[in-house]
Amino acid sequence: MKSFSATLLTWYDRNKRSLPWRDVGDPYLIWLSEIILQQTRVNQGMAYYLKFSKKFPTPLALAQAGEDEVLKLWQGLGYYSRARNLHAAAKSMNGKFPTTYEGVRALKGVGDYTAAAICSMAYQMPYAVVDGNVYRVLSRVFGIETPIDSTAGKKEFTALAQNLLDKKRPGDFNQALMDFGATVCTPQTPLCKECPFAKLCAAYRTGRIEELPVKAQKTKISTRYFHYIYVEQGNFTWLHKRGAGDVWQNLYELPLVETPGPKADFSVVTWLKKAPVSVCSPIKHVLSHRIIWADLYKVVLPPSARVPAEFLRVKQADLEKYAVSRLVQKLLEKL
Repeated sequence: MKSFSATLLTWYDRNKRSLPWRDVGDPYLIWLSEIILQQTRVNQGMAYYLKFSKKFPTPLALAQAGEDEVLKLWQGLGYYSRARNLHAAAKSMNGKFPTTYEGVRALKGVGDYTAAAICSMAYQMPYAVVDGNVYRVLSRVFGIETPIDSTAGKKEFTALAQNLLDKKRPGDFNQALMDFGATVCTPQTPLCKECPFAKLCAAYRTGRIEELPVKAQKTKISTRYFHYIYVEQGNFTWLHKRGAGDVWQNLYELPLVETPGPKADFSVVTWLKKAPVSVCSPIKHVLSHRIIWADLYKVVLPPSARVPAEFLRVKQADLEKYAVSRLVQKLLEKL
């Protein structure tokens, strides 16, 4: 166990990535980076971290921002619940980031992994992180076949990570394990010949690299069909703000008709007096648990046409001020 930790930290000292939230010791900035990097690669999240840390350098600055402003800055990153939770957590801090594990763990949107990452890096508390990178490295090196998405698997990997943790350098150890999984022990084509654990790694010795880690359940994917309508009313268009209980909560979108199949049906749209014209063929948009096929139609309405209560009439030139999903952004680019 000690040899694993020592080898990992030696590798990290030579190969660690230079990232702006490292070596700063600011729990707020570390928290910001961790929330942004949830389900996001570092090279994609970096620009968002720099934007957020510049725009909102303190918890108070983030707390005082409006939700639309936060969502607009987050636009394009996906998983928008992270942005809403980030904003809600900042509001709960009263201007000061929590200094205990329990306080950090209680923040909205913060789970065991994120709390361990923040507390180990900012406060040097001895909490091990367990994420996808950690599951992959430990399952391969130690030959663990327990499914990582099972209760038993989560307990086993958490206990092993905690046992391996270097108590003198917990923050570095956690970052080393994550870096190692992201750059060497990758999901596909890992760099086994360059790996310092090649002689120890059970998966490498037995030819089971592609078999580990093990997942017991397969994610169920659903398919949905969205038909958006771009309303042109003089220099104005219409937007709708999505509500709770579905994807893209509180983001803006064009008027939408969803159908059970790929064929558009606008008969339910009472405010349409004439059929809209197709702008583009359907495009495929993939989310974690669903596939969305979406197309765009356009209709020209007279300036005197009444705007239904559920829509907001905005100037076409002001569209960029509103936070929309990446899918809606892609469709608008087709116009």
